[in-house]
Amino acid sequence: MSKQFDLVVIGAGPGGYVAAIRAAQLGLSVACVDAAENAKGGPAPGGTCTNVGCIPSKALLQSSEHFEQANHHFAEHGIEVKGVSLKLDKLIGRKNEVVKQNNEGILYLFKKNKVTFFHGHAAFAGQVEGGWSINVTGKTEENLVARHVIVATGSAPRELPGVPFDEKIVLSNDGALSLDAVPGKLGVIGAGVIGLEMGSVWRRLGSAVTVLEAAPEFLAAADQQVAKEALKAFTKQGLDIQVGVQISEIKPSAKKVDISYKNAAGEEQKLTVDRLIVSIGRVPFTAGLNAPAVGLTLDERGFVAVDAECRTNLPNVWAVGDVVRGPMLAHKAEEEGVAVAERIAGQHGHVNFATIPWVIYTSPEIAWVGQTEQQLKKEGRAYKAGSFPFLANGRARALGDTTGFVKVLADAKTDEVLGVHIVGPVASELIAEAVTIMEFRGAAEDIARICHAHPTLSEAMKEAALAVDKRALNF
Repeated sequence: MSKQFDLVVIGAGPGGYVAAIRAAQLGLSVACVDAAENAKGGPAPGGTCTNVGCIPSKALLQSSEHFEQANHHFAEHGIEVKGVSLKLDKLIGRKNEVVKQNNEGILYLFKKNKVTFFHGHAAFAGQVEGGWSINVTGKTEENLVARHVIVATGSAPRELPGVPFDEKIVLSNDGALSLDAVPGKLGVIGAGVIGLEMGSVWRRLGSAVTVLEAAPEFLAAADQQVAKEALKAFTKQGLDIQVGVQISEIKPSAKKVDISYKNAAGEEQKLTVDRLIVSIGRVPFTAGLNAPAVGLTLDERGFVAVDAECRTNLPNVWAVGDVVRGPMLAHKAEEEGVAVAERIAGQHGHVNFATIPWVIYTSPEIAWVGQTEQQLKKEGRAYKAGSFPFLANGRARALGDTTGFVKVLADAKTDEVLGVHIVGPVASELIAEAVTIMEFRGAAEDIARICHAHPTLSEAMKEAALAVDKRALNF
């Protein structure tokens, strides 16, 4: 017998589980279906973000940063530590425990909000009276009928042609999070978020890391002043980052990977590494949905085609997150999930793509929202820029972390904030103020007039806003 729901959400990643909870809060009967399994075969909701992405990578970044500090920076504080050693199994074990806590937290939230969870694969079976028929296959077989469906199946790592992931020698983000030994030499293809974060983790733990990037510029999506500062910092730390690279051949064997490539100058190069992380982007995951059978339209890149409100071509079928257009970011998926749940309930959900922040959790952290200086120049928009270095910030000096700066870009006439770019300590937290100001279409003057506690890193944001009108107080 079929089980009837107002809404069935396919996928329990950030977009899916948040959509399910919000819809339940609004009074809908909701089911969420997810196939991910933990090591014991139990449910592991949370999607890529919780299981092999945002959460475990941040756990490893934190652990590896402690290791780096103990080995290289405690002495600056008068703390002498001898004989620091690494127990990698315990470090990985802590990461796994953090993931488990998040999995269990989502299951608890489902129970609290009366969302029915099904552990298995969901596929469209067809349109029926009352909505859409969804088959769930797994340890139990179920048929669900839903008045509305949200597809939130996420994405998968993109493989290099002819170089499949074996997660032992050639690694995706999944394998990069679970190595059983620190590689002597580690190669990374792709200098994006995953490549830089995973490269940073294993460099801190002792690997010699080489990052190969095809693009001619480092972090082309970021403000180039920020990118240059970050590249300088990463190079000083020991990351070998090469841009403008053309890979000609990758030959994995049982214990190593041989890479042949041309550098930016066109010179032939060879690199042999013990492990290779491939982080060249992600592709939408729609396998198993049975999309062709029900006529669900995919675009030319394989994404589920949606309109501005995340509606697909099928009535009452929606899609959110990595499986649709837009940035592949967990918080973007969450915002879309909430917005769609509210639209289904008759409300007016809101997602502003112009104020979605970007973060890279390296050291220094990199975060930005809005337009870059190069984008403003390209569109010919008159703007003012103000920046303030953490070197002149009292809290940053006390922390012993003065790398980087905050940069504020504002309209030359109206003073409306058009973009904020940060490279430096806890940039991921500082960017929230900029997002808030921009969401309300505030001005640089608004940031400058807000009282910021002293001493805090947030004062660098205030000073950068003051610098837009050339009146910084501490630099």
